[in-house]
Amino acid sequence: MAQEALQLLVSMHRIVRHLRRSRTTTLLHPTQFLALMLIADEQPIRIGEIAARVPCSQPTATTTVAGLEEAGLVRREPDPVDGRATAVVLTELGAETVEASGRQAAEELANLLSRLDDADRTLVLQAGAVLARVTDGL
Repeated sequence: MAQEALQLLVSMHRIVRHLRRSRTTTLLHPTQFLALMLIADEQPIRIGEIAARVPCSQPTATTTVAGLEEAGLVRREPDPVDGRATAVVLTELGAETVEASGRQAAEELANLLSRLDDADRTLVLQAGAVLARVTDGL
């Protein structure tokens, strides 16, 4: 099982690297990309939660959000639960970027998967749902 796990890990890294290189809609750092996708799913979200869920350190999350804010993709606003804290939400440009990046990544992955026969492609797509469950708690 260890060898198969290593092969899976290497293959996933190669796919992610390929998708990063092919992405033309945004030139975000991978941590910024992950944070932006998380913000889109969980907004409003505090920076500490971003750090825990990306995962990265609190200072890295703060720097990441600052970069996204400078790019006009997110904004900070008072936390609806605790007005003393701030939460991060997408701007309109951020929402457009998430949609475009997601669409482009899905199209590029579909292109990669088109190299497979129907049975293997179905198997990989089904594995995506299983891997999502594995990563839910990370």
